[in-house]
Amino acid sequence: MLQSEFDVVVVGGGPAGATAANDLATAGFSVLLLDRQGRTKPCGGAIPPRLIKDFQIPDHLLVAKVRCARMVSPKNNRVDIPIDNGFVGMVNRDTFDEWLRERAAQHGAKRIRGSFEKVNRDEDGVARVHFSASDTHGDGAAISVRARMVIGADGARSEVARQNIVGAEKTKYVFAYHEIIRAPATAGAHDPDRCDVYYQGTISPDFYGWVFPHGDTISVGTGSADKGFSLRSSVARLREAAGLGATETLRREGAPIPLKPLPRWDNGRDVVVAGDAAGVVAPASGEGIYYAMACGRMAAESVEQALKTGNPRCLKQARKRFLRQHGKVFWVLGIMQYFWYQNDKRRERFVKICEDKDVQRLTFEAYMNKELVRRDITAHIRIFFKDLAHLFGLAKA
Repeated sequence: MLQSEFDVVVVGGGPAGATAANDLATAGFSVLLLDRQGRTKPCGGAIPPRLIKDFQIPDHLLVAKVRCARMVSPKNNRVDIPIDNGFVGMVNRDTFDEWLRERAAQHGAKRIRGSFEKVNRDEDGVARVHFSASDTHGDGAAISVRARMVIGADGARSEVARQNIVGAEKTKYVFAYHEIIRAPATAGAHDPDRCDVYYQGTISPDFYGWVFPHGDTISVGTGSADKGFSLRSSVARLREAAGLGATETLRREGAPIPLKPLPRWDNGRDVVVAGDAAGVVAPASGEGIYYAMACGRMAAESVEQALKTGNPRCLKQARKRFLRQHGKVFWVLGIMQYFWYQNDKRRERFVKICEDKDVQRLTFEAYMNKELVRRDITAHIRIFFKDLAHLFGLAKA
């Protein structure tokens, strides 16, 4: 029988929710982890070394280790950027997310499969979370539990956020779509140790296309905020460009992706959101796994403080801490996406800039370690003047 009351109910078992549930259960709180399961989010699956280290990810979950990134311009100019002294790990989201959920369960979180419906409050003011179960409790059975705190990690267009967080309904989204295809058995255009990124308007008018290795499979996808742009046709063009048009398609997946962090993450009482529900997907790169897990950890820490002190204002610390650590990176990436992704002429110049060794080194150091590199001032100055040359057309594209 499911107990009737928990310290925390976490709605959503993706990287953000599973991380929050694991941290709180490890700290000794009673946690219910509610997740629909049965659906895999479209995702390139890249995780940097900082994530592997901070969240203790075992090597067996890495289906590939990428040691080079190839950028492809509108004119098919190609820039290979080696990842020196390291690699970017690639994970399959179905296996990765389930491992995170199971780790939380091993540390004491109670797992249940079901769909969130609503939060209301009993006469004593304690939140009551309602959901329909879809596991051993009975398919479709209506269940409710009391919760001192609720973490909404139920993805973009979060129902928890919509019901409880002021302004959540105003969030804008892009749509991402990818196809999982079988990796070719023979060597060819596909390199199992390289990520390919296509900056071409025919692939996406405002984002990019990707070809990411996953061992026996490959993720080929793109995204756009243009509702009239056909992502499926775009991915078909991308597969042909990458020499993968004839390979077997195993599955297709699509989902909305938030454009920027929500202006508020908590209800000032007993609910806080995390991950895509909070809007923490990096502009320009679309990276979400690391930021979701970092956000989930910060949400868990804010909930822990609120539970220990009885002060709901502690919930605000999740957003404040996240933006203090990552807000500047999001701001820089947002400006970069706004300027360089506007048309193919600018995309061509953007790829040209990426030939520069200073740009390559500083970009990957920032990506791998999740912080802006400040110590090499001379490199930043050189990049600044090179950027100006490209902005004003003084450099050859």
